[in-house]
Amino acid sequence: MIREGWHRRIAVDVLVWLLAALLCMLWRWVSDKSEIVHYWALFGVLTAAWIIVGFAVQLYRSYKDTWFWQSLLSLIADAGILIGLCWWILPQLPYNLSPRVAMWTILIVGALETFVVVMEHYWKYATNMTVPAMQIEQRKDAQVTNKEEKRSKSSIESIHQSVLSVTTEADYYMLRKKARLDSRLTKVVCDRNRFAFLQLQDYQYETIVDLTLLNDAKGINRRFCIVNQKLPDEGRYVCCYRPQEYIKSKILKRYPWGLNWLIYCIYFFHKRVVPRLMLTSRLYYDLTKGRKRMLSKTEVLGRLYYCGFEVDEIVPMGHIEYVFAHRHSQPYPQEQIKVYGPLIKLPRVCKNKEIKYFYKFRTMHPYAEYIQKYVFDARGGMDIADKSNDDFRITTWGKFMRKYWLDELPMLINWFKRDVKLVGVRPLSRTMFETYPKWLQDKRTLSKPGLIPPFYIDHPDTFDELFASEDKYLTEYLQHPLWTDVKYFFLTMRSILGRKTHSA
Repeated sequence: MIREGWHRRIAVDVLVWLLAALLCMLWRWVSDKSEIVHYWALFGVLTAAWIIVGFAVQLYRSYKDTWFWQSLLSLIADAGILIGLCWWILPQLPYNLSPRVAMWTILIVGALETFVVVMEHYWKYATNMTVPAMQIEQRKDAQVTNKEEKRSKSSIESIHQSVLSVTTEADYYMLRKKARLDSRLTKVVCDRNRFAFLQLQDYQYETIVDLTLLNDAKGINRRFCIVNQKLPDEGRYVCCYRPQEYIKSKILKRYPWGLNWLIYCIYFFHKRVVPRLMLTSRLYYDLTKGRKRMLSKTEVLGRLYYCGFEVDEIVPMGHIEYVFAHRHSQPYPQEQIKVYGPLIKLPRVCKNKEIKYFYKFRTMHPYAEYIQKYVFDARGGMDIADKSNDDFRITTWGKFMRKYWLDELPMLINWFKRDVKLVGVRPLSRTMFETYPKWLQDKRTLSKPGLIPPFYIDHPDTFDELFASEDKYLTEYLQHPLWTDVKYFFLTMRSILGRKTHSA
């Protein structure tokens, strides 16, 4: 079967042959043998022969219907046939053409084509996720089915020994008190695979204690979703993980300054960056099976909220943190795989209340978007900039990028797409937009948002001051659009340069 897009592959082959011919010309293997024009004619004939033979040996089969070694064998067959033809035909031509030149050209083409084949098959492997997204079953209100009973002393001791096999005495007494290990409504599970939870009956337990480190757990989101299904309404879930901050601190203290940061950067790239990139994510999990991952506090909490939980308490115990949460709702619709690259798209409310996606460089840990309300509640309210400088969701490099406005650079894409103008009220997330009074919501959506907001001129400290600042700009803009934007542009530049305003 001829592969889809075979004409594009032939175009690539022609470019590869042209590159190989140029390399031979530069090496001047042909300078003392014959005129260069004769070799160019030879390379043209070889290119046509490569394509014809390629069809004969099924080099252009669909990659959906073949495997890597079949493609490689077809490639070797194509190159071998051409080399044989050159050694047989070239000595019989009237021109003094060297078979060696043709052979080396074919070998160069073969090497380049092998790289193309490897990359195409790897792309198919990396982007072909065999595990489908988990389907979330809708359920009605459910109450716990077991009755409240205390465990026997032998049962308590059995749980005690089981907990001590994976954690410490101090952890056991903390869990006994906070998770009520003495009650038969509490179930303790310690299994890396999520299938142990599938064996539990629905709504049988009021509390499920998961003693497997999430850093080693396989399929964290699926694990959380299964627990969500097994718990009754408001049922509690206790999980634990080793935070990224502990690993970072341990590496920095263990090695001399300079070397410690180098080792940490390599470790971070291996454990945090590689699993998040589209082309390396599947390979990483196939090799490591998801063991010993680096997990930030933001990611763990964000995954819990993503899977329908609300966090009640976080209890640090040495190098382990225990998270106590309760079932709040159905999980979000699960995606096949959530890959967090450096460039993100964020939904924002724009003109006429239309939702458009704005580009930014990622400055927060994965799953940060799901705990926005949690962070606001922990701070005692929402920040007027929608974030704060001590927001634990922001990464170390994220703080640096925000300080110098680097995270805002991709929004120029939206400017070129005419989703946003240069000066104007900043585009808001729906959560932040709904905190505005109705009259200001309506006024904001009469015009496009802007890259440079009036926020950075007036520097409001309260929501009332922020509302007044935006209302003042919008009133002036609706009366004199061009003049208002020009004035605010120069006032903002003076404010940024003079007061070192940071990205919000």
